Amino acid sequence: MIAVEKALEQYGSPIYVRHEIVHNKYVVQTLEKKGAIFVDETAEVPEGSIVMFSAHGVAPTVHQEAAERRLATIDATCPLVTKVHKEAVRFAGEDYDILLIGHEGHEEVIGTSGEAPDHITLVDGPDDVENVTVRDESKVVWLSQTTLSVDETMETVDKLKEKFPKLISPPSDDICYATQNRQTAVKQMGAEADLVIVVGSKNSSNSVRLVEVALGAGAKDAHLVDFAEEIDEAWLEGVSTVGVTSGASVPEVLVEGVLEWLAGRGFEDVEIVKAAEESITFSLPKELRRDLRAEAAALSEKR
Repeated sequence: MIAVEKALEQYGSPIYVRHEIVHNKYVVQTLEKKGAIFVDETAEVPEGSIVMFSAHGVAPTVHQEAAERRLATIDATCPLVTKVHKEAVRFAGEDYDILLIGHEGHEEVIGTSGEAPDHITLVDGPDDVENVTVRDESKVVWLSQTTLSVDETMETVDKLKEKFPKLISPPSDDICYATQNRQTAVKQMGAEADLVIVVGSKNSSNSVRLVEVALGAGAKDAHLVDFAEEIDEAWLEGVSTVGVTSGASVPEVLVEGVLEWLAGRGFEDVEIVKAAEESITFSLPKELRRDLRAEAAALSEKR
């Protein structure tokens, strides 16, 4: 969200964004009001315009399409997704078969698969393992979409290892730290809460997973909402404890809105469940940093 806002400040509107910058309805609506235009395909962006690639990343072919249309590009791919892309390129270069654990059709999966289409096979959950074939069982590696359920991913990995005993793992964990931390906290919360409310959008993979994790941890009920007004008061019947969490890209104001809504219905006491301290910050896209520095230098010279 910050990257799009900074781009609008720096270049003015419109800024075209290929796919939703993050999967959150509030964020997308807010940015549209400020002058961002979200498109599904690069061909929808007028030639010579500025286009930003979303946090989910894009395939190399998309960069080629942008160059052909003379588009100025800003790559806002999440660094954790970029890491997976680089792993895919590296293992493909070493002629490994890459088993990508993820959900078919998700933007991140499409982008990662595009880095090495001849070497990557999608594995969409544990039940898909029986369909997987490889060229050489001694040269197989798994990678994953960054927003999956940790437990389901490891279940898939375990099944893959049963089938391919020499399967190797990526050098470091692919699943987003924010996604993992939230799932860990929800497990604690779900074991104690009668109801868990997850603030996030239905097209957000990591938000949907949080509902599943809460139910799996023992919560009697769990629901996904974009805004407080979507909560059904009937959900509170017979409930003494409510857990509240949010997807990784959800603005804090939406969580605060849910807490205020609950406080107005007798749930005033709030206890924080923290799985880990999050101190990692990501810088703005390099193209935006470059132009901001150039502008700052020009202003300095004028003085």
